[in-house]
Amino acid sequence: MKGSAENHYDPPTGWLFGVKPGEKYEKEGWEGVWLWGFCGSLALAAVAYAYKPDTSIQTWALEEARRRLEAEGILPDPESKKSDE
Repeated sequence: MKGSAENHYDPPTGWLFGVKPGEKYEKEGWEGVWLWGFCGSLALAAVAYAYKPDTSIQTWALEEARRRLEAEGILPDPESKKSDE
C-alpha cells in the first residue's frame, strides 16, 4: 500500500510549454498557416451562415398561405398596389 500514499505531484520548474524561463518562444513553420486557416475558415463559415437561404417550414407556410389567400381574393394583391401608383 506504500505506492498509493506517494506524492504524484511534480514540483514547478518554471518551464511553460517546453520553453525555458527567460528564453523567447520561436514559432514553428506550421503555426501561422494553422492560425490563418482556422480563423479564416471560422470567418467564412460565419459569412455563409449569415447569408444562407431561409428554408424553414414556417417561412414556406406563411408564403403559401399568402399566395392562396391572394388567389381566393381574401387578401389584396401587393403587385396591384404598385401598378396603381
